[in-house]
Amino acid sequence: MTSHAPKFLKDHTPPEFLIDQADLVFDIQKNSTWVVSSLKLRRNTLFTGKKSPLVLHMGDYEIQSVTADGIPLQTHEYNADGRHFQLTDTKDHVSLDIGVVLYPKKNTRLEGLYKSNHIFCTQCEAEGFRQITPFLDRPDIMTTYSCTIIADKKECPVLLSNGNLVDSGDLEGNRHYVRWEDPFKKPSYLFALVAGDLCNIQDKFITGSGKKVTLKIFAEQNNVEKCRHAMACLKQAMQWDQDRFNLRYDLDTYQIVAIDDFNAGAMENKGLNIFNAKYVLADPKSATDEDFMNIQKVIGHEYFHNWTGNRVTLKNWFQLSLKEGLTVFRDQEFSSDLNSRSVERIANVKKLRMFQFPEDSGPMAHPVRPDSYIKMDNFYTMTVYEKGAELIRMIHQLLGETTFQEGMTLYFKRFDGMAVTIEDFLSVMAQASQSDLTQFKLWYTQSGTPMVAMDRSYDPDTQKLTLTFTQQTLPDRNQDIKLPLHIPVQFALIDAAGNEATLQEHPSLLQLKEATHTFVFEHVKPGTLPSVFRQFSAPVRVKNDLSDDELAFLMAHDTDDFNRWDAAQTLFVKQIQQLVAAIRLKQPLVISPNLVQAFETALSDPASDRAFIARALAIPQETELADHFETIDVAAIHRARGVLKKGLAAALEPMFMETIETCGKSDPDSISFQNIADRSLRNLALSYMSSLGIQKTNDLVFNAFMTARNMTDEFAALKIVSQTDVALKRASAEQFYKKWCHDKLVIDKWFYVEACSPLSDTFETVVCLTAHPDFSLTSPNRVRALIYGFAMNNPVHFHEKTGRGYTFVTDQILELDRINHQIAARLAACFNQWKKHEPVRRSLMKNSLETLMNSPKLSSNLYEIVSRALA
Repeated sequence: MTSHAPKFLKDHTPPEFLIDQADLVFDIQKNSTWVVSSLKLRRNTLFTGKKSPLVLHMGDYEIQSVTADGIPLQTHEYNADGRHFQLTDTKDHVSLDIGVVLYPKKNTRLEGLYKSNHIFCTQCEAEGFRQITPFLDRPDIMTTYSCTIIADKKECPVLLSNGNLVDSGDLEGNRHYVRWEDPFKKPSYLFALVAGDLCNIQDKFITGSGKKVTLKIFAEQNNVEKCRHAMACLKQAMQWDQDRFNLRYDLDTYQIVAIDDFNAGAMENKGLNIFNAKYVLADPKSATDEDFMNIQKVIGHEYFHNWTGNRVTLKNWFQLSLKEGLTVFRDQEFSSDLNSRSVERIANVKKLRMFQFPEDSGPMAHPVRPDSYIKMDNFYTMTVYEKGAELIRMIHQLLGETTFQEGMTLYFKRFDGMAVTIEDFLSVMAQASQSDLTQFKLWYTQSGTPMVAMDRSYDPDTQKLTLTFTQQTLPDRNQDIKLPLHIPVQFALIDAAGNEATLQEHPSLLQLKEATHTFVFEHVKPGTLPSVFRQFSAPVRVKNDLSDDELAFLMAHDTDDFNRWDAAQTLFVKQIQQLVAAIRLKQPLVISPNLVQAFETALSDPASDRAFIARALAIPQETELADHFETIDVAAIHRARGVLKKGLAAALEPMFMETIETCGKSDPDSISFQNIADRSLRNLALSYMSSLGIQKTNDLVFNAFMTARNMTDEFAALKIVSQTDVALKRASAEQFYKKWCHDKLVIDKWFYVEACSPLSDTFETVVCLTAHPDFSLTSPNRVRALIYGFAMNNPVHFHEKTGRGYTFVTDQILELDRINHQIAARLAACFNQWKKHEPVRRSLMKNSLETLMNSPKLSSNLYEIVSRALA
């Protein structure tokens, strides 16, 4: 059994040394890359401990040479063990030159310097820079960098790094060099290098101060024309950041590179963003509407990091949400301002509830600012990102837009070029608003999702409505006692006519600060309903006493679109819970007439936004529904959801057919909001009709697949067919593959559909696909499509009662851990909820975790996930 020691926030100390200048030379050769780093170091006067030798982080490579202050050192004058480099004698100031040799082709971990296809690139966040050269690889070491790259002109005609290009030229042997200098100090995790045969599209952006910025997006030649949408999104992001946050870009050039193999979505390296190709490349024939929207969001997210993450960075990795949560909030606002705010809010909350709420109640539960970690890679979590964004959103609500922007201006003025903490951010927000955010800080330090219960009492004689809110957060491994949080509640009253009642004595924003808080409202007419946590004003679970009739009324009439959607989702969940109970008791399965009526009312409303209706009328996925049960019964949930979907389809078939006809007239090449909305509602209606499982509807869906005129409709029909009939699934999958086998990103979709099908042949198909020529465990996108898709989004087969799904995924995790620790650890999260399953599956999942735990040479990434799950 492998064990690994954690790092604790309480043990953080300032660095003993600082690095003022780092000059890097990369000599890229055929089978290796030689790196020489020239560092200017000095002792940190803020360090108060005893003077000790210089210790740098290092990776698994051999050091070829070391020179200190111009004097070559012998091997006995330094120590290097693959984790640390140490000088036995260190002055207060030292110039250090270190030469190492790297093998990028063999680097399947995709951190440090690696080769993706024919492209050399780097990924240094969180602790990848040490895999390139010995360094003080921590975010509070702010250094000025230069980078010289030498390579073959034919193999690597394009040589990129951070900052500004200051020199270039030819060398002997058909080689060439470039030199880049970044005028801004940055931590090592923001260093970037790209070298290879790439083409680019160019554009320009003129900032509000008149500065002309050259924009370049690089991709391989056959994909470069698919970068146009990404370029448009980049310009939108730059303009929006100026208009909304008064932030302007600071370098002369902004560059993006699309890479096939990447462990995450993208990386915000200063001035040179490296992206997973799926978040750059798009055209209507090969990308879905969702792909287009995701590109806009991710392009914006990485650009916004230029200030929230790069110009102001982190004191230590425990503060990760200070850049990620804040920047997610910013990209959500960007998407909301450019598209439908309600639809964007619904999508974000759905994601939070589906993934972050279970994380909060599982073994990886941790505060938004963690207290400890073994491997920082494991804490790029939904809690840090999505819940972190909700915390920023709550601050924005409490302060209001004007004061929040004053706080942001003060934040950049005070901390530009510095590494800071969450306390620093809260301090400027408190100063700008002249408010006390001491209690609010508990959101950052206390784990778990609060439950807020709302109880009503109404006196018809006095027309007084009393609302009592009670908050509770359950104890967990992080804290035995949970303190009351500062919770904002966006609030309104909806009268019996569906209008917002006037609130003269009470604000629309209620604030909970105690375990129990009571509000009394005067002059409230009979039949008036409270609409609480509008726009999901706090990341909490809400328990209220609303009846099904009242929920149906709010679904139809609430003036807040989010709460209309939430009422629909609550009705769906309650219906599924009732059906699951009936299945367990072998009772008749009956669908509530209230739900059918509410569904019919929403679908027939001509004034409603079709994008919103498509969200509101979609039944929650099985993985999301599981979070609403104390004990997860996978088979019963699957059956109940199918019964509900089929029952709604049978009851409302004429309306669904009319919707398919009406919404099928959208422009197939347009990604306007209206055309996207039409397609989303049409494909939802197709999905409902397919659940009837009769020849007529099977033919309807297969015909939709055959006649699709863009990837949105083609992929939607493929997914629907894959849940309908084995023979149709095989026919459509074969045709889809033949048509798109040349396009890597589209074939990722094909693998995903095969992995997620609930039909009887899926497990055997997935096992066979691991040997497919287009599948490789070294490709993160392929692994996410096939293995993640199966483990995370196919509860029917992953949780198959024999346990073969668990065994298959366990074997894949062990193999992946030898290739790419980060991907293996993220996949292992599929076992995190094992204790919530019924006894047979619980025992089988525990066996899989123990198999992983007892494996020799377990990576620290995987050890942390598995050990916490078992604990």
